[in-house]
Amino acid sequence: MFLTSALEKIGQYTLLLRKVLTKPQRWNVFMRQFSDEMTKLGINSIWIVIIISFFIGAVIVVQIKLNIDSPFMPRWTVGYVSREILILEFSSSIMCLILAGKVGSNIASEIGTMKVTEQIDALEIMGVNSANHIILPKVLALMAFIPVLTVLSIFCGVVGGYAVCIFGGVMDSADYQYGIQTFFKQFYIWYAILKTIIFAFIISSVSAYYGYFAKGGSLDVGKASTEAVVMSSILILVADLLITQLMMG
Repeated sequence: MFLTSALEKIGQYTLLLRKVLTKPQRWNVFMRQFSDEMTKLGINSIWIVIIISFFIGAVIVVQIKLNIDSPFMPRWTVGYVSREILILEFSSSIMCLILAGKVGSNIASEIGTMKVTEQIDALEIMGVNSANHIILPKVLALMAFIPVLTVLSIFCGVVGGYAVCIFGGVMDSADYQYGIQTFFKQFYIWYAILKTIIFAFIISSVSAYYGYFAKGGSLDVGKASTEAVVMSSILILVADLLITQLMMG
């Protein structure tokens, strides 16, 4: 029963993507929607990225300093390890899990509301490809803006670590700065950005799928929103493992 249900959902999702990934019928309408979605999904998420990244960066530095404080370890190790954690996992993966909760639920509830109020049916009657018209701008807008959020998250995490060195006296800020710059690999930045673009596609398309096929009333929209966040988070973790194995293995 579970396998049948899973295969049915995979088939529905694939057919939906086939409708979504087509040429927009009117480019001027698409670009206006794309701009609106960029603001709604991307720019409006900047504040939560800044706040979370700043404090997590500070906590990472404090935790590493407390746990690897040894005369046998170079003093710049804290900065080096903090940078690697921020780039390789936190700002690229954990931040996307957080965005799956904020952005994913927004997409699923918005499209789900349109579905249960028959706005999508009205578009179909008018001869509009509703999936392409509603979902494609959301998918492309999130994929286009998420590298900005990733780089911003890394920067704020590093600044948070530096701030706790200056104001908290956790360690000498010069050692932290040296560790941040030591053995830096530019490839890691591109690796993090590529991961987040893939995660952005997962968040937007999976959330749109659950919203698009929502049935019933407001309670069902809420259920679809919850399922979208859960499934997006699971797929992000699975994709993270596969991408890491392929690119870093």
